[in-house]
Amino acid sequence: MRRLDPPLSLGELARLGGARLVRGDASLRLHSLASLEAAGPEDLAFLASARMVSAAQATRAGAVVVGPALADRVAAQAALLESDDAQRSFAAIARHVAPRLVPRPAAGVHPTAAIGASVRLGRDVHVGAFATLGDGAAIGDGAIVEAGAHVGTGTGIGAGTRLHPRVVIEHDCVLGRDCEVFPGTVIGADGFGFVDTGAGWEKIPQLGRVVIGDAVEIGANCAIDRGALDDTVIDDGCKLDNLIQVAHNVRIGERTAIAGCVGIAGSARIGRRCRIGGGAGILGHLEICDDVTISAMSLVTRSIRRPGFYSGVFPLMDNADWEKAAALVRRLPQARARRRATTNNHRTDE
Repeated sequence: MRRLDPPLSLGELARLGGARLVRGDASLRLHSLASLEAAGPEDLAFLASARMVSAAQATRAGAVVVGPALADRVAAQAALLESDDAQRSFAAIARHVAPRLVPRPAAGVHPTAAIGASVRLGRDVHVGAFATLGDGAAIGDGAIVEAGAHVGTGTGIGAGTRLHPRVVIEHDCVLGRDCEVFPGTVIGADGFGFVDTGAGWEKIPQLGRVVIGDAVEIGANCAIDRGALDDTVIDDGCKLDNLIQVAHNVRIGERTAIAGCVGIAGSARIGRRCRIGGGAGILGHLEICDDVTISAMSLVTRSIRRPGFYSGVFPLMDNADWEKAAALVRRLPQARARRRATTNNHRTDE
């Protein structure tokens, strides 16, 4: 475990996390952040859920960030930083600590990097070993292009954005400011566009771009396809987990969060502030309105027009049988309501 050098005092940690020191010495110095189970006397941990109470009671942590309702459930030797939102406070502390544990790469261009013609580099840019920048690429101030990453011809990368090793951004794409893209992700590959001629598949050229807003995070090994004619768009503040497929011409509204292994088919429209659980599938050309939550492994086969929490898992079967069964399942709540109404009327008549 990496250790802070110099360490931070409990008072400093409370300030960074917007928490209240309710037990312990403000001058106590802590060297690292850790889980309740792994923490030792020089570590800070956090308790955000009653499910972790047993671990909190047994923890050896020097201090714990905790909500008021669970403060009395933490081992007696631990100092307490009390917060109305313990997880958020701990995250704020972690964001402050992270750059000290893993410093950002130094500005400069590695001698093995390949830089095309008319590339524009902002101030304090880092370009790592064997990275490649295509002709006319533009890299904003403070951006990081790590080892082996590729930025295609005419692509723009905003200030403060970080591309981890082996990220590929194809030609003519746009990434906004303060984005982060993790290893193995490909942005701007061709969408899945073919026409069946009867004698084989003929390719439909994919002529659009991928346009990504500010403060977007994209996990490892995702595929964000370019549009066929219009652009594929991911708006500001979206967060994508690992192994996500976003097909051509998809639009994702701001601050939407998508968990791992989700597949979104072409031309789907997803609103703002949506939450999509892991392994969910969204069929093409559908519209999902703002503020929708879709549970893990659900399959979205129709547009969603009203905000809410949606779930749906159905066994695989012959498609014609599945359509009939799905229609029946959709009508079950109404049938149940009618049955109850009939039963209540019958009892009243008696």
